[in-house]
Amino acid sequence: MKLPYWRLSGFYFFYFATLGAFLPFWSLYLKHVGFAAKEIGELTALMIATKIIAPNLWGYVADKTGKRLWLIRLAIGLSALLFAGFFYGNDYYWFAIVTISFSFFWNATLPQFEAATLLHLKNQAGQAYSRIRLWGSIGFILAVLGIGWFLDSFSIGYLPLIITSLLSLNALIALITPEPKASQQAKQGVGIWQVLCRFEVIAFFLVYMCLQIAHGPYYVFYSVYLKQHAYTATATGLLWALGVCAEIVMFMLVSHLLRLFSLRRLLLVSLALTTWRWLIIAYQIDQLAWAIWAQCLHAASFGIAHVVAIQLLYQYFGEQHQGKGQALYASFSFGIGGMLGSLYSGYFWDQLGASQVFVIAALASGLALLIGFVGVGREKL
Repeated sequence: MKLPYWRLSGFYFFYFATLGAFLPFWSLYLKHVGFAAKEIGELTALMIATKIIAPNLWGYVADKTGKRLWLIRLAIGLSALLFAGFFYGNDYYWFAIVTISFSFFWNATLPQFEAATLLHLKNQAGQAYSRIRLWGSIGFILAVLGIGWFLDSFSIGYLPLIITSLLSLNALIALITPEPKASQQAKQGVGIWQVLCRFEVIAFFLVYMCLQIAHGPYYVFYSVYLKQHAYTATATGLLWALGVCAEIVMFMLVSHLLRLFSLRRLLLVSLALTTWRWLIIAYQIDQLAWAIWAQCLHAASFGIAHVVAIQLLYQYFGEQHQGKGQALYASFSFGIGGMLGSLYSGYFWDQLGASQVFVIAALASGLALLIGFVGVGREKL
């Protein structure tokens, strides 16, 4: 079957365009409608917490039935419908209910689409994945720039409508994306528990959980932090966009890096640069040049780290357990790690101050570096 390059790329484009509308501006919207920092942290943690359960449930069903795209279409359609619930209330408990409901379905889609993409690519995964995935980064950057300008020119009150529209477009792309066919070899292999009990796999999940704990204050409060230091919404959007531009460049170059360096070396370098990034944001945010450099390091903290994760997951779990592997990756890293990162950043933001919250992020990245050095990439796969 011919590779459906543009349909796979289109899904990533609209998924990450939605994320580009959400990540930089949703905390500003929550602040706009009257929520305190602690409540913003809790609401963000609720959304992320569904990543602990939803991806594993949907991953099990997808691997069992093979109907991966059908489940993705259902989940993304329901997430668009449920997100519209934000139009009908603005008290804390209503926002909590809608957040849990829509994110339970939305958070299930990307891990399964990653698995579907890898099954479409099969042996081309190392070379072709980054060329498809970079369209997600392009969608993110266009959304950040366009929405930042729009919110400055009009009102942040339009944000729920924008996100609902993007989710709906994402659902339309999912409808026309074909189901991948698993190879005969995918029906054979070791059991899932044999994979999960390997020391290297345990270390891998711990590394990525710590990495997302470190990203917590960035994803939740970076825009608020910039506003506190007199950056406009347009400037905030530009800085977010710069980070994703660096990510795009990395996706374009990463196939060459994969030929030159081991996955272990790339992972350790990315973790070291990530630690440096949070320290720069903690202490040098008023200096535009340092703020720009910190965003360039997103190429390492997300770009390299994510590509390495996808390659390792494909090696660890194969085709047979790829849905479950992607789901566990989402649950441990973006789920547990993201939830803990959102909670500590929300609780400590006012108590310790923004700079100290980013220092905690640097410590979490340092811990990931230590675990990665000890446990990841030492086994022969």
